[in-house]
Amino acid sequence: MTRRGTGAQGRRGTGAQTHGRTGVPAHRRTVWPCVGVALSVTVLAAGGCRSSSEPPVDVPAALPVLRGADISALERIEQAGGVFRDGGQAGDAISILRAHGGNLFRLRLFVNPDHTEVQVNDLDYTVRMATRIKAAGAKLLLDFHYSDTWADPGHQTTPAAWASLGIDSLERQVETYSAGVITRLKQAGALPDIVQVGNEIDAGIFWPLGRVGGTDDTPLQWSQFTRLLKAGVRGVRSALGSGDSVRIMLHYSQGVSSGGTQWFFDHVVASGVPFDLIGLSYYPWWHGPLGYLRDNLQATALRFGRDVMVVETAHPWRAGGWEDGATALAAMTWAISPQGQAQFLRDVLAAVATLPGGRGIGVVWWYPEAIQVPGLFVWGGGSLALFDAGGNVLPAAAAFGGN
Repeated sequence: MTRRGTGAQGRRGTGAQTHGRTGVPAHRRTVWPCVGVALSVTVLAAGGCRSSSEPPVDVPAALPVLRGADISALERIEQAGGVFRDGGQAGDAISILRAHGGNLFRLRLFVNPDHTEVQVNDLDYTVRMATRIKAAGAKLLLDFHYSDTWADPGHQTTPAAWASLGIDSLERQVETYSAGVITRLKQAGALPDIVQVGNEIDAGIFWPLGRVGGTDDTPLQWSQFTRLLKAGVRGVRSALGSGDSVRIMLHYSQGVSSGGTQWFFDHVVASGVPFDLIGLSYYPWWHGPLGYLRDNLQATALRFGRDVMVVETAHPWRAGGWEDGATALAAMTWAISPQGQAQFLRDVLAAVATLPGGRGIGVVWWYPEAIQVPGLFVWGGGSLALFDAGGNVLPAAAAFGGN
C-alpha cells in the first residue's frame, strides 16, 4: 500500500505512477463497475450492509496455513507508551496475537531510515523484532523495501548511498546487501521463513534504473528491473546453508486487478526471475469488491502455478481516520464496527483458503499495532488496528483461529 500523503506519515500517495497497460495511475485506479454514489454515502452512514449487532460468525471451516500481521512499528509504539491488552490484562502484543491464532509476522526493512515517526526499521531494529517473533514460536516474513523510506507503487526511491551507482554496480550492491541481511538474521537465530524481494513492486524498484510501466514499459527497463530482482534473490539464497528453507515472494499491490497481475507476472516469469510465492494487497476502500479479489486469486494461482498470499489487508473497526482518499467506498459492504472488521477478515481468509489445489496459503493484516500514542502519528488514527483505543484486542483477531 502507499504510505505517503499530505503529512509526514500519510498513508495514501499522490504520485502519478501509471500502470503499464492502462496509463491510469495505479494507486488511484478503480477496476470494478461503479455501483453508484448514493450507495457509497449509504455505506458510510449506515456502517455497511451488515448490522453491527449481527452475532459473531464462526471462524471459517478452512483456514489458510499462514495467518498473521505486519507488526513493523510495534517496538516504536511500545517505546512511545503503547500498551496492549487481552481481557483487560496488559501483555505482549505478539503473544496476544499468537493466542488468537496468528502464526506469522511480517517485518519491513529500510536501508538507512531517518528514524522519524515509525520510519525506524533499520537492520538493528529488525533483528530485535525478528528475534522476538521467533522466540514466540511464529514464522517470519522479511519485507525488503530496498529504500531508505516507504516503497510502494508510487515511490521506489533508490537508497541515498546507492543513488549514483550504475546498473552493474547497483546489481552487485543489491546482491551483497541482501546476503548480508540474511546472514545477520541467521546469526541471530532469526532466519526468515519467507523473504519478500521488494514491496509492492508494480512499477519496479530502484528508480529510475529499475522503473517499469507507463513510458518505462520498455525491454531495456524490464531487463534492468529483473536483473535487480534476480540480484536480490541471489543474495538471499547465497546466505543459506544446505538445511535452510526460505521461500521467495514477489509482491504486486493491485489485488483485484487480474489484468494488471497477469501483465506484471507474465513479464517476470518470461525474464526468468526465480520466486516461489505471489503476494497481493487488498484494501477494499481503495481496490474494490471482495469478489474481484477472489477472482484474481484464482486466476493468478492457476496461471502461474504458485502459492498465493494476501500479504497486506485491513478494514476499519470505527469511522474516522481511514476515509481520506478512498476511491471505492461502495465496496465497503461490511459494518464499520468491531463485528464488521471481524467479518471482513473471515471473508478474506475464506477467499484465500478455498483456492484450488490449496494454493491460497496466507493472509497478513497490515499494522495491527497502530494504536494512538502521544506524539506519534499512526495510520488511520488507530481505526484500522486490531486493538481498540485502549489497547484491547478486537474480535477480528480471533478470526485467525485462536481464542
